[in-house]
Amino acid sequence: MLTRTALLTRLFEDNRNASNAEPMAKYMKGHFPFLGIKTPLRRQLEKQFFKEAGILNEPFNKQLIEELWNMHEREYQYTALTYMEKSLKKLQKSDLPFMEWLISTKSWWDTVDAIAPKPVGKIAASYPEVIEETLDGWAVHENMWLRRAAILFQLKYKEKTDDALLYRYILKNADSKEFFIQKAIGWALREYSKTNPASVKEFIENHKLAPLSVREGSKYVG
Repeated sequence: MLTRTALLTRLFEDNRNASNAEPMAKYMKGHFPFLGIKTPLRRQLEKQFFKEAGILNEPFNKQLIEELWNMHEREYQYTALTYMEKSLKKLQKSDLPFMEWLISTKSWWDTVDAIAPKPVGKIAASYPEVIEETLDGWAVHENMWLRRAAILFQLKYKEKTDDALLYRYILKNADSKEFFIQKAIGWALREYSKTNPASVKEFIENHKLAPLSVREGSKYVG
């Protein structure tokens, strides 16, 4: 009987596409190799995998995610993200250190931007004490991706956004020269402006932010 990772590997290898793999890797600046499986087909293969493996009917499986994270091609990490998104209701406070490991390992915007507002956002909403216990530390962490995750974890909160917390994290990073931090600040402000444009407009007008952050954050507030 195939292990779960072996089952997924068989599905993916049967659909490897070298002509797609090169431009997909190039889009990610060459940081990761790809099998060349584009998103629509990958979604179909994931659906087949989840059905055959039966894993969605079981407790949250961190071992599977870790195995996928340690595999070579980027599509395996994307399947781990899909599995986590389908398992959000199963997440516990104790899973947050694992999310920190995922954010800090094979880090790039494609994985971090899925983990921060979904698994991390869900855990923080269910266990708000982790904000002070853990996320406050992420906001000033030496790891740039953890700082980005702290800025973005409320991205889906809408009217439940703690704007004082959002602005505090932004101001702790407002002088950063990192493109991905400046971009995260703008993205977080732009998203929250859909819910509270007056608050975002006032914040941008009264604080010194990078031009990129201002440009991104001001999209819906003028």
